Amino acid sequence: MRTDIVIIGGGLAGSEAAWQAANRGAKVTLYEMRPKSMTAAHKTGGLGELVCSNSLGSSDPITAPGLLKEEMRKLGSLVIRAAEQARVPAGSALAVDRDQFSSMISQSLQAHPNVRILHDEITEIPSDCVCIVATGPLTSDKLSQAIAGLTQSNHLFFYDAISPIIDADSIDMDVAFRASRYGKGEDDYLNCPMDESTYTRFYEALLAAEKVLPKEFEKIPYFEACLPIEVMAERGKHTMQFGPLKPVGLEDPRSGRRPHAVVQLRTENAHRSCYNIVGFQTKLTYGEQKRVFRMIPGLEGAEFLRYGSLHRNTFINSPQLLHTTLQFKSRNTLFFAGQLVGVEGYTDSAAMGGLAGINAARCLAGLPPVAPPPTTAHGCLLAYITSTDPCRFQPMNSNFGLFPPLSSPVRDKERKRRLIVERALKDHAAWMTQSGLS
Repeated sequence: MRTDIVIIGGGLAGSEAAWQAANRGAKVTLYEMRPKSMTAAHKTGGLGELVCSNSLGSSDPITAPGLLKEEMRKLGSLVIRAAEQARVPAGSALAVDRDQFSSMISQSLQAHPNVRILHDEITEIPSDCVCIVATGPLTSDKLSQAIAGLTQSNHLFFYDAISPIIDADSIDMDVAFRASRYGKGEDDYLNCPMDESTYTRFYEALLAAEKVLPKEFEKIPYFEACLPIEVMAERGKHTMQFGPLKPVGLEDPRSGRRPHAVVQLRTENAHRSCYNIVGFQTKLTYGEQKRVFRMIPGLEGAEFLRYGSLHRNTFINSPQLLHTTLQFKSRNTLFFAGQLVGVEGYTDSAAMGGLAGINAARCLAGLPPVAPPPTTAHGCLLAYITSTDPCRFQPMNSNFGLFPPLSSPVRDKERKRRLIVERALKDHAAWMTQSGLS
């Protein structure tokens, strides 16, 4: 066995993994194929290059993304440190100067005595070392084939088809009703009934709504099994009524009649704290999703924990394949990290990279791997990606709907979130101390 940790991918996850592992005494070899082999989206060979937005999301400490950043900060995150040094004005969001941000990450890793950076493409996953695969949504074709061979091809996905997720507390339960079609199954579904005029207005709004234009490398035919909801609408006024808005088998208990159309919401977790709008994968812009989907009866005040999307994103079926330590179940010296494990967003990807780096260093040193408790921002993300139903697994970003409920119910939303944050930081600090990470 090699005596260094091999990390494949020099994006945010790979860079954070290298930093965390190297700071814990491990020798690291970080492979980044750019600039020798470029992707369809990257422009440079710099580590941590941002290819989409220059924002790492909210830094407000009383938000789930802000809490995740604070936990990363306490772990000595390179990504958070570089972002704060390269910060540009963006209100409560942590936005950065892209070039400065990438330069700081590159320089920090180049200067680290335990890190060696090689700009070569890796096409096979090495088996003679502790290895972290953190190649992100633009994983090369050859390495994708190697991952598919390792994980079995049916556990590797190349496109997200994501429906929005709504905070349960923001759903009007005087309108939505619990039921499963034909009375089969449990009451995990919430149903939002539409009459004919409401359905017509919703249909027309979908047709007129602004869409996100696909990037050049994303221009492929849609899969019939996961058409965007607005594409269904474009195929005819009644198409959605034979798809996700079909009313058959359902009766509105308030009217005693079958609605003209029904939007179903499916619980995302055992706590019933967040609900997925079934079949609503979409290319609508975030602003349009909020406007149009709030036309659905019962969702007029909906708070979106995750917006819908449909885009290129290579990721594995983590519930089938990974432990909560991000170790591959069939090989404990292999770790996966970043968007590849099914998280969304820069910060979430970097956070998973950091945990993989910590555990890879522990593995190399003969120490047991660690995982933060699910009451923390890191821990609830890990719980989601490793314990969700594998048949319904889709990437997720950090949000309050993932956290376990408080021991005593709290109705005030702001106070509830403050208590979740306080509990998370307390439990995170205790975990760091117990794991020897302080």
